[in-house]
Amino acid sequence: MMGEKMSGGKPRPRWFGRWVLLVGALLAVVSAASAWGWFVWLPGYRPSLHTGERYGIDVSNHQGRIEWDRVAKDDISFAYIKATEGGDFVDRRFSQNWTNAKAAGLIRGAYHFFSLCTGGSQQAQNFLRVVPDSLDALPPAVDLELTGNCRARPDRATVERELKTFLVLVEGATGHIAVLYVGEDFEARYRVREAFGRPLWIRRFLRRPKVPGWVFWQVSGFAEVDGVRGRVDLDVSR
Repeated sequence: MMGEKMSGGKPRPRWFGRWVLLVGALLAVVSAASAWGWFVWLPGYRPSLHTGERYGIDVSNHQGRIEWDRVAKDDISFAYIKATEGGDFVDRRFSQNWTNAKAAGLIRGAYHFFSLCTGGSQQAQNFLRVVPDSLDALPPAVDLELTGNCRARPDRATVERELKTFLVLVEGATGHIAVLYVGEDFEARYRVREAFGRPLWIRRFLRRPKVPGWVFWQVSGFAEVDGVRGRVDLDVSR
């Protein structure tokens, strides 16, 4: 039997229809697998822990109300909680998260989003005014990213000076060496990791960081943790 005629008048070979069906089926399988990976596997993924490591999360007001007792029961041991940003912004859920995370038995730490539009001294005062003294807290963390920052892009010398001012004031007041979370965009422009020699919090999607000196690893921003509505950042400490 002759195949179906094409627009040019030439008959299609017999295998043509089967080939189209096969390609369609393969595409459907790939699409289904991708959807399963994105919506099912990825949110539930947790890397194997090495000796001394533990799981944690980092949160802010974006996560809404968190049920910390349920978080603790989901094998989460620590949490970094956003406290401040720039010279005057305070995360409106910081106090609630700070209190409730401890009550649930988690080790908690506070982090500050460093603005390129505000002096380091003013930002340090904002952070220290909001975060209570706590001997059992994790070291303060500084979030250094261009994404979400103000439009200003000062030169490297200015950023180093203001960041150094912030660190000296915060570390002096808390008695802890700060941890630096440095986005790749920020590092490419300002090269602060080596310049400041602080412990590092590295974001690397699913794969263990190769950067030496890391103490926290942000595994992904799509984790599913009991007690948190929606997705949340999953971290590993060592």
